[in-house]
Amino acid sequence: MLFLIWLVLCIVAFFLILLPSALWLREIYRRYSGWRPVACPENQQPAAVSIDARQAAATGMHGRPDLRLCDCSRWPERSKCAQGCLSQAVQAEPYTPGEAKTGTKPIYHLPIFLAAFAAWILGAVWHSQYVFRTRWMDAIGLTRAQVRQIRWWYSPHLLTVAVCLLFAYGVAWLLTVCHRKGVLQGVLMAVLLCAAVVATSWYGIARLPHELLVIEAGYAVLATLTVGAIVGGLYGKHALPSQ
Repeated sequence: MLFLIWLVLCIVAFFLILLPSALWLREIYRRYSGWRPVACPENQQPAAVSIDARQAAATGMHGRPDLRLCDCSRWPERSKCAQGCLSQAVQAEPYTPGEAKTGTKPIYHLPIFLAAFAAWILGAVWHSQYVFRTRWMDAIGLTRAQVRQIRWWYSPHLLTVAVCLLFAYGVAWLLTVCHRKGVLQGVLMAVLLCAAVVATSWYGIARLPHELLVIEAGYAVLATLTVGAIVGGLYGKHALPSQ
């Protein structure tokens, strides 16, 4: 009984120690979050920018936060700009929710199609006769004649393509919502989405034969990393510079 009381007191003390830091981080995040109106230094036209509030909170705990833009209404065409409007963004008041329609970034389809195609090709190679087809047939209980017949059906291929596209669109949506880009961020979002899918369908996945589960898990890991790297790495980089 004394041990439980001591454990509860330690937990309460731990949270009380972390509470001021958490409140300070929340204040920094709130201060720099949201879309803000600026005048672009390149053409003096109105634009909407977003400060990387997560970066500011992560670097502002023990000193001056490291500020940078994470999105702009003129990106990706001008994503390599010098961010000369950063000082304006810091002083400007953020838009109220729904006020700045220019702050809504579209989802770019080309990286999604490339990522889905790469995942589909990876699956075709992974389940080919040169890699795991024999073990896959034994695990699922199919004969070679049945597999040769399935190869000419359209529905399995269309279903695989649809799953790859949906997953790639999910990763792109997470990147858009979180205002993130880059290979590492794309891989992180893909891993989070894959973990969510596995968690929601774990009851059915756990009932698969062990050999089949190992084969499909290996493909899922490689496909997840591939989709995340392509979508994150090409996010906002395929647009042609405007003349």
